[in-house]
Amino acid sequence: MNALSFLDGTVDAIRNLGHYAASTVSPRLRLGVTGLSRSGKTVFTTALVHHLLASVAMPVFRASAEGRIRKARLDDQPDDTVPRFPFEEHMASLAEPERQWPESTRRIAELRVSIDYERAAGWRSGPSTLALDIVDYPGEWLLDLALLDKSFAEWSRETVASSRRPERAGIAGPWQQALKRDPAGAVGEADIGQLAATFTDYLKALRAGPEAVATTPPGRFLMPGDLAGSPALTFAPLDLPPGFVAPPRSLASQMERRYEAYKARVVRPFFREHFARLDRQIVLVDVLASLDAGPAALAELETALDQVLLAFRAGRNSFLSSVFSPRIDKVLFAATKADHLHRADHQRLEAILKLLVDRSMRRTQGAGGTVGTVALAAIRATREATVREDGENLAAIVGTPAAGEEIDGQIFDGETEAAIFPGELPDNPETVFSGAVPSGALRFPRFRPPRRARDHGGRLAPLPHIRLDRALEFLLGDRLA
Repeated sequence: MNALSFLDGTVDAIRNLGHYAASTVSPRLRLGVTGLSRSGKTVFTTALVHHLLASVAMPVFRASAEGRIRKARLDDQPDDTVPRFPFEEHMASLAEPERQWPESTRRIAELRVSIDYERAAGWRSGPSTLALDIVDYPGEWLLDLALLDKSFAEWSRETVASSRRPERAGIAGPWQQALKRDPAGAVGEADIGQLAATFTDYLKALRAGPEAVATTPPGRFLMPGDLAGSPALTFAPLDLPPGFVAPPRSLASQMERRYEAYKARVVRPFFREHFARLDRQIVLVDVLASLDAGPAALAELETALDQVLLAFRAGRNSFLSSVFSPRIDKVLFAATKADHLHRADHQRLEAILKLLVDRSMRRTQGAGGTVGTVALAAIRATREATVREDGENLAAIVGTPAAGEEIDGQIFDGETEAAIFPGELPDNPETVFSGAVPSGALRFPRFRPPRRARDHGGRLAPLPHIRLDRALEFLLGDRLA
């Protein structure tokens, strides 16, 4: 260990000891909310805060069901250098007349909710307050943590090899052509920029392609934020021969220097300042999109989820681990958009998710951590109905398709409701990898957010959901006991 690493470790230990001492006096919990693109992170965080602030009775969330939550309120920002999660803006976008889903998570954001509650009966009974710090961040950033233990040559070999898989041949074609250059040759800034841009286009094509998820780091190439155009985000893997040693000022040495800068200036600060401080974590997963894309997309999603859980330092915490190597003691994987299915298929959706994370779950549980799964809709956009078609009763869902959505040849205007039979999931989850659900066989149109009714006093009803209370009980229940 070099002197800088030792100093970093000492600073981290002192900071962690301070957090541990502060949490003992004033209880707090840092909850990470993440997931790959389009999984519903922003919607989940908005719904979670909404239900806490509104003091909505939630049957499975025991502190709420038992009436022990006295009040929840937004509090001062926990980190002054981190953007605040724009809860109020997102709630406004969900309201009439816009009824639009909030914009997706593209950067890290935080929000603190202070929960005043009564402890359950026992020697600790009485009033208390839990400071819940919610950290919302893109799941693609998680995949970058694997780079910390990889050299530029290792990352290049893995990335180039995966791009040569038969199913990626068409997508990777332009980048493979760009790779046909001498890594030992001298290059200018324009050449480096062009190669990095071609690689970025390949990453974007992977996300938009049949695999439906982006699992190839660097994640910031897809969500650069204020780092766009910087040298730390202008590099690419190379096709390096075995045993290659990069000459000074060569293409390979330039790319390697920028790759190391990316790890040092982007990935490691995210890990130290945010990720390593989390206590609990929920990972939102759009299983339905991958399921509809076919077995290859599901296999890619399974790999991504395994990489995500490897990034977590999950396990049971002791005093020493809390100071020197804090662990995430609970991780919840949530299959989102359960409202796109009839409730008869919800258990099947959760079973498919369990299959995807089974290997990761067993590994984490072996380290003393707790991993759970749930199928949910943080905000329910549909209701259930039965429709008769060709003399058969079908379990359907009813909602308002977004403007421009096409179903059976009909293009919707964003105001007209539709009853839709989305299809059925298989009873045996293992069959999804053998094509039991043909690509395109399921129908999952985009629905607008639900209309909220008013009671006789003019008050808006809370946002409807599916199993959000179960997720809250798993993540927070023991800390509000």
